Amino acid sequence: MDKLAIGMARNNNVRIYATTTTALVEEARVRHDMWPTATAALGRVMSVALMMASMQKGKDEKLTIQINGDGMLKTILATAQNDGSVRGYVGDPHVMLSYNDTNKLAVGTAIGNGYLRVIKDMNLKNEFVGTVDLQTGEIGEDFAFYFTVSEQTPSAVSVGVLVDTDNSVLASGGLIIQLMPGASEEDILATEQVLANLKPISEIVQQGKTASEIIEDLFEDAQVLLEKEVFFKCDCSKDRMLNGLRTLENDEIKAMIDDGETIETVCNFCNEKYEFSLEDLQGLLDDKINQNR
Repeated sequence: MDKLAIGMARNNNVRIYATTTTALVEEARVRHDMWPTATAALGRVMSVALMMASMQKGKDEKLTIQINGDGMLKTILATAQNDGSVRGYVGDPHVMLSYNDTNKLAVGTAIGNGYLRVIKDMNLKNEFVGTVDLQTGEIGEDFAFYFTVSEQTPSAVSVGVLVDTDNSVLASGGLIIQLMPGASEEDILATEQVLANLKPISEIVQQGKTASEIIEDLFEDAQVLLEKEVFFKCDCSKDRMLNGLRTLENDEIKAMIDDGETIETVCNFCNEKYEFSLEDLQGLLDDKINQNR
């Protein structure tokens, strides 16, 4: 079961977020029929999205991460909420690239040059939007840069996805370590030492460590304050898709009806398919006409 944990260390001068996301990334892979590099890229972003969403206070608040690059993946989009739910997709799910020298999945190359954008919907009049240029495209370094520039919070970000030979997800997870405003030089040095000895997060997850154990193993005085389940969940429905069709012009809907065939819509986030009959379309058209009278 995938979990997310939040902890503190160094007399509350270091804040830690850790998450295991193997099952939910595997669900995303299956839903979108993703190839390894696409899986790794989306998995890393969804892990960060879950940890960042847990930094928000309200369960109804939503956080969206958008990465646009000039590489083969094109776009990565993930949304998460404080309740532990996340969903996401990539522009091209059929991407498999690896670095020749290490044979590791080449996420940075597949993303290319571009930008990272974080949108926080806190149920206020205006959304918070922070945008930074991509630094490496490897996700972890890019979010460390984002936290420093956009939120003025020095942070180390580690994310990773380990993919098996059959393309399934063996292990996936994420870790964020942040220095609080009162951190001393000793706290900084202790954190740097932890980071210097840190194994890849996907390797730690593959060893069977839970989110809480990941935190507890980092510092001698680390304490877990909260642990919760995280999961892939999409809020799409047939009614939502029908509302999307409602934005079409009446002539366009009538043309669909005149074609005499049912139509199918697909949710970008979860790849769920919804079919609409001629009766559905006629009812939608009649409703729109009646509303305009």
